Amino acid sequence: MRAPSVQLLRVLRAADYAQSSCTVQRQASSYSQNAARSVRTDLSQTIRKARFSSSATLCDTETAAKPTDRGPASKEDTQTDFGSMDVLGNTPPPTTSIDACLTDGFHLDNGLKIGGGSGCLLVAGEAFAWRPWEASGSKKGQMINAKGQWTVEKEAWGILDLVWPKPDMLILGLGTSTYPISPDTRKYINSLGIKVDIQDTRNAAAQFNLLATERGVGSIAAALIPIGFKGR
Repeated sequence: MRAPSVQLLRVLRAADYAQSSCTVQRQASSYSQNAARSVRTDLSQTIRKARFSSSATLCDTETAAKPTDRGPASKEDTQTDFGSMDVLGNTPPPTTSIDACLTDGFHLDNGLKIGGGSGCLLVAGEAFAWRPWEASGSKKGQMINAKGQWTVEKEAWGILDLVWPKPDMLILGLGTSTYPISPDTRKYINSLGIKVDIQDTRNAAAQFNLLATERGVGSIAAALIPIGFKGR
């Protein structure tokens, strides 16, 4: 048997060296990948811990009790007394102010009670039982005409025609609802130099109490129908 030639031995050594180099490179690459994964995992865990710690600190700061002590009470004389700003606080309401609105009448501040289904006419500090539907001989429910307008004859306003000086405004309360008044009724009241404000009876009574206190009973009058009146 002949001994291998020198060239064959060189080829075999080169092949063995190349195989060893590939194995080393694969091991080095695997190690590098594992090291990179380990670094990324450690970095992610560190970031999560930092975020959790920051959130916990923020929650603790927000939930901490805030001091409510404002120090000693001020003794300055410039503080505003809102009670003293009520210019009507010491002004007594008129004796004809409305205390209660009933389905068939009214109770006044002076103790007067109007019942029997009558309305009330408040003029110049006086109160009168008022049944405007009787001026035309009609029934109470017939004050609403075919057009849905509230209308009465001019005889129903006899007191306003006689009183002097006349009030600036007449507050008209028309029961539980508000209706437009007929042109003839509005024209007659305006011909007396009196403006008309139309509301339901409860709001009309409240407005009369306020305006009569502010401006006086000589300037404000009211004509109120009981809240039992519901139109037709």
